Amino acid sequence: MYTAPNPSESPASETATSTRSAAARLRREQAYTAIRRMVLLGEFPFGQRMAEEALAEQLHLSRTPVREAFARLHADRLLNRYADGGYYVAEPDLLDLRDLYELRLTLELRGITRAAESGVEHERSTLEALHARWVAIKAAPPAPDGSFIELDESFHVTLNRACGNLVLTETLENVNARIRPVRMHDFLSADRIELSIVEHLEIVEAVLEHDLPLAAERLRSHIGISLDVVEERAARAMTQMMINRSRRRL
Repeated sequence: MYTAPNPSESPASETATSTRSAAARLRREQAYTAIRRMVLLGEFPFGQRMAEEALAEQLHLSRTPVREAFARLHADRLLNRYADGGYYVAEPDLLDLRDLYELRLTLELRGITRAAESGVEHERSTLEALHARWVAIKAAPPAPDGSFIELDESFHVTLNRACGNLVLTETLENVNARIRPVRMHDFLSADRIELSIVEHLEIVEAVLEHDLPLAAERLRSHIGISLDVVEERAARAMTQMMINRSRRRL
């Protein structure tokens, strides 16, 4: 018996479905990126309930991608959630930042200097692949919207993993997770991203050339500069949030 083809299963229908799906993903990313940047710049007052409808209108999006962005930002620990499901901006936690940065530096320096010991070498293929990837990133830097944190963490974790001590790397990943919400403030300007890329390349190049003292010196400087920028920008964002809260009360 002849069965007529189902129009919903036609190639044209599948293409249309795929296009709609891609457009929805794009809207989700637009909402997430835009709201994350606003949060990191301190544009929302302390304790203010995030206005889903107003943000959707401001971003020229529907409420669904904005709602999904809130959930992702909550997972990032940039937003807190009220008992009724609403969201508000989490206050940047600077209390233990310097101690955590000190631990991070200790772990990363150990990953470099470990190869100075007898019988220990960095995995060269990993370092070469890492270098090639960052040469490509330098040619096309990402936008300064906070998302660079993912690339940055990947660089440091991969470099550390190349030393061969996976427990060391797991500990570094745990530290990264704790400071990630505050560290995002480091990557809100193109100049910081460009400088970080150059510094990453300089560090891995020194390791590839077996100049471990130089690599350690460059790493120490890189992380120290990052800490200074993060503290200054996070404090500035907190000040802006307090100013915005005061304005709402007038």
